[in-house]
Amino acid sequence: MKINKYISSVFTAMIIIISGILVSCDDTIEVGTVDETNYETTTDLMGFLTDVDGKRAIDNIDFRSSGSSEFFFNASKKTTENCIISISYDKSVLDDYNNKNDSQYEAFPVNNVSIGDNGLDSLQIGETRSNGIKISYTSSSEIKANQSYVIPIKLKVTSGNLKLNENESSYLIFVKDMTGIPDCNKSTGIKIISCMEVNDTNPLNNLCFTLKSNGKPLIDMVILFSANINYNEETGRVYVYNNENIQALLNNREHYLKPLQDRGIKIILGILGNHDRSGVANLSNSSAKLFAQELKAICNSYHLDGVFFDDEYSSYITPVPPGFVSPSSAAAARLFYECKQAMPDKLTCSYVYSRTSSLPAIDGLQSGSFVDYGIHDYGGSSDLSSNYPGMLKSHMALYSQEFNLGRYTSDSNLQKLRTNGYGAHMIFAMDPNRSNLSRQLTAMQSIAKVLFDDELVYDGKPYSKDW
Repeated sequence: MKINKYISSVFTAMIIIISGILVSCDDTIEVGTVDETNYETTTDLMGFLTDVDGKRAIDNIDFRSSGSSEFFFNASKKTTENCIISISYDKSVLDDYNNKNDSQYEAFPVNNVSIGDNGLDSLQIGETRSNGIKISYTSSSEIKANQSYVIPIKLKVTSGNLKLNENESSYLIFVKDMTGIPDCNKSTGIKIISCMEVNDTNPLNNLCFTLKSNGKPLIDMVILFSANINYNEETGRVYVYNNENIQALLNNREHYLKPLQDRGIKIILGILGNHDRSGVANLSNSSAKLFAQELKAICNSYHLDGVFFDDEYSSYITPVPPGFVSPSSAAAARLFYECKQAMPDKLTCSYVYSRTSSLPAIDGLQSGSFVDYGIHDYGGSSDLSSNYPGMLKSHMALYSQEFNLGRYTSDSNLQKLRTNGYGAHMIFAMDPNRSNLSRQLTAMQSIAKVLFDDELVYDGKPYSKDW
């Protein structure tokens, strides 16, 4: 991200310690060594479950009052026998996950879940994908609004020569009951991401812009830009560093962040290099896992909705110092993967720049399954299917704009984004207190008109930086 000024390094590092939230999350993160694991290939007929978008193992769903999702059983190659698979609610699947990941997710009440076709799915001879099975869920008074619950699914082959490996014998459906919670969902489904330089700007300014037809916020997500990944020379440890601006917003989330979330806007914490040897693309496997646990503690403590990684402003060292690995897209992918493992109900967002611009598979999972949004650098417009295999067009942000430096995009580009089925767009450094407000308004009016067939409403009451 081409920021105007470097992140302040005046404050000392702040490490989150919230009692009882994450017992295993230490104050700081030891930089470990690389743990290389060998994987064996197999010629067996292997099976796995996916949702309608192809996601394996874990899915995230928001619903209101009630909902249903279709899932499909897949085979690694054409079946040579008729196969039947049972799909059942099994709380032990969630218990195993919580024990493995030191988490405390609650099971969605079994009485509020129904599985179609008596929980049986089938693959006929010569098929590689089933016709699908529907899993439905309903709200009730015992379910807390906007809290993540899990529908734990156990899979078992009851007939046929399909086999399931350990990782594919279960599926976790993370669900949030959003009944009564406002949303930002607009007519075309396109998400507008506001990446804010909070050293200068109050994030509440995102509330100033709505659509005329329905009063919904123009903005769907706000990235707090930015916290940092840092290295402590004395202890040899990597940790999350928040400058005074980020920390002020987190400490006063009820004032600065909750009003956004109350309107349905998601809050994402940016993570950026900070001019030392550590970065989002050179952590060893074990360090990435521990760093992900720290990020999980921060997201849980401050009720954040996810993290955004940007591989810039790190001073990677050659030769590689002990405890780190050579900077690479593979190391960056490992960090994304571990974050999704640690907090599958949170968003992981990638800036399409440097080593986070294209990420390989990790442990057999395509990067599109653990990267939720790919956000292009300014003006970038290419399809990201090859950058993050498995990612849907609806999660690709094209033609990003920079409001402070005047890097805007055209109405024709916005129309291409919409016409070609892409689902997100990012604006950086929006601030109605600047002298170029009229140009910013023109850009946002175009977004409202071209992407949503609507008119922008600006309330004329900007928020100043008051912390």
